[in-house]
Amino acid sequence: MATRRLPNWADVVFVPLLSILIAFAISGFVIWAVGHDPVQAMQIMVRGALGSTYGWGFTLYYATNFVFTGLAVAVAFQARLFNIGGEGQALLGGLGVALVCLYIPWPHWSMALVAAMLGAALFGAAWASVPGYLQARRGSHIVITTIMFNFIAAALLNWALVTRLRPTGSMDPSSPRFPAETRLPRMHEMLEVFGIPFSRATPANITVLVALLACVLVWFLLWRTRLGYQIRAFGHSEPAAVYAGISPVRITMYVMLISGALAGLMAINSVLGAQERLVMNAVEGAGFIGIAVALMGRSHPFGVLLAALLFGFLYQGGGELAFELSIPRELVVVIQALVILFTGALDNLVRMPVQAVWARFGRGRG
Repeated sequence: MATRRLPNWADVVFVPLLSILIAFAISGFVIWAVGHDPVQAMQIMVRGALGSTYGWGFTLYYATNFVFTGLAVAVAFQARLFNIGGEGQALLGGLGVALVCLYIPWPHWSMALVAAMLGAALFGAAWASVPGYLQARRGSHIVITTIMFNFIAAALLNWALVTRLRPTGSMDPSSPRFPAETRLPRMHEMLEVFGIPFSRATPANITVLVALLACVLVWFLLWRTRLGYQIRAFGHSEPAAVYAGISPVRITMYVMLISGALAGLMAINSVLGAQERLVMNAVEGAGFIGIAVALMGRSHPFGVLLAALLFGFLYQGGGELAFELSIPRELVVVIQALVILFTGALDNLVRMPVQAVWARFGRGRG
C-alpha cells in the first residue's frame, strides 16, 4: 500500500507521543520484572516531577538545559551535520560566563545576564568553529572531531579551574562565587510579582524565559530567513544546493557557529543561574541528552521544547523514583534509553504503520 506524507502536527507530536507511550509500556514491564508495581512507580514519577512547585522547579531547570543543547543539535541536523560536541561547547560556554562575571564588575543582574549570554555564545561558537572548519575545508568527519573536542574541552576546563580560577587555599576545583550583583532572579521571585507561590528550594530561574525565546528565534531563523532556507536546502541535497549557488563551506561554518553558540548558552542556566560559580560537572551530561531531544523533536524548535520537558520530567521524576522505591538509578537510565530507542533508532517502527493508516483514512485531508 502506498504511504502518504504525514502532516507536520503528526510528524512532530503524534508519532513521538506514540513512541513514548510504547517506551513507557515496556518500561513498566521492566519495573514489574524487578519486583515493583509499575503503576505506583509512574505515580511517584508524576508526583515527584509535576505534583508540586518543588518538582516543577527542578523539571523546568533540567528542561531549560536540554532546550539549549537540543536546539544546538537540531540546527546542525537541519544541515545534515551531526554535532555531538554540545557537551564540550557547553563546558567552554561556562568558562565564558565565569570570565565575564568574575573579571568585569556589573551593577545589575540584567547587564550581567546579557554579557554572560554573549560570553557563553562566543566561547561555545569558537569551540565549535574548529570542527566546522575541519569539516568544511579538510573533509574531517564532524562526528569524530566534535566528540574528541568534548574530551579536550573537559581537560582545558580542568586546567583552568585548578591553575587559574581556583581561589587560593581551596581544594575544590571550582571558581570563586560570582558577585551578588550577577545573581539571576529565581522562579519564586519572578512569580511572587503575580502573587503565585513557588518553591524557594529549586534552581529554576529567569533562564527559562531565555530558552523559550531561543526556540522562537531558531524557528524564525530556519523558516523565515534566507539563511535558514539555505541551511535546510543544503541539508536536503548538497549537490542541488551547490547548483543553486549555496556555498557548502559557508553554510557549514554558519551552522556550526550557531550550533556551538546555542550549546554554550546552556551555561547561563547551570553556571550563572544555579551554581553561581563554575564547577567541573556544570553541564551534567546535558550535551549528550540534547542529541536525544533533537531526535525526538524532529529537529523542530517546538518539538525540541516538548522533548526537553519530557526529559526534564524523566530526570526529576526518576530521581524521586530512585529515592522512594530504592530503585537503582541505572533503571531510570534504562527508561530514558527506551524512550531514545523508540523515538530515534526505531522511529520507523511507529512511523510506517501511522503513515499507512493516514494513507488509507486521511485522503482528501490537509
